[in-house]
Amino acid sequence: MTVPPIVSDVDRSVEELRIADLHGFYGESHVLHGIDLSVNRGELVTLLGRNGSGRTTTLRAIMGLLRQRTGSIMLKGRDVIKMQPHKIAHLGVGFCPEERGIFSSLNVEENLLLPPVVASGGMSLDEIYEMFPNLAERRTSQGTRLSGGEQQMLAMARILRTGADVLLLDEITEGLAPVIVQRLADVLTLLKSRGYTIVLVEQNFRFAAPLADRHYVLEHGHVVATVRSDELESKAHVFDEYLSV
Repeated sequence: MTVPPIVSDVDRSVEELRIADLHGFYGESHVLHGIDLSVNRGELVTLLGRNGSGRTTTLRAIMGLLRQRTGSIMLKGRDVIKMQPHKIAHLGVGFCPEERGIFSSLNVEENLLLPPVVASGGMSLDEIYEMFPNLAERRTSQGTRLSGGEQQMLAMARILRTGADVLLLDEITEGLAPVIVQRLADVLTLLKSRGYTIVLVEQNFRFAAPLADRHYVLEHGHVVATVRSDELESKAHVFDEYLSV
């Protein structure tokens, strides 16, 4: 990757996201049981856990896509627990779901031009193509003709076009070739250097471990452990207990 990092003047001591006593429901099913976590500006944190632990539901709750939720979700100093998804997006929040949501009938460039601007500072097409050279090469290709890795790059690139600087990323490496996984790791490292705040749901611990400032381990809708990047070795037993199949 040739895109140089930007030395950001962002104050990384500022708390960008704080979740307190978050409960979430799908109908009568109580799936989140008092989630507590925080993310400072420019940090990358992961939500780890087995399938069904509540990781994706937590992202959906932050974005306002989980209608039945209680507690507090503070984003950039505002409590968004009762806010609609489009208003949360306009605070500069972007959600990249596991299913990616590429418009298959549109080509790469049309997909990139489609999302609305929600905040200042969105990347230009030239910046996107420099960050994702694969997309530059495929700019006139329809979504149906992209590989899984190219679709994932496009899904992330669309968010970066909008101006969002808080990124909620759900399983972005699933099913992708190692070379694409490494490219995504390079992109996340670059975004962190530019002051983006990232919450990453990920099964690939080898991918996530060197990127994250902190790992939140979920089990049955609870945060059962918090592991800082400097504690990975001393708390390896936590990952063995909660992530091993």
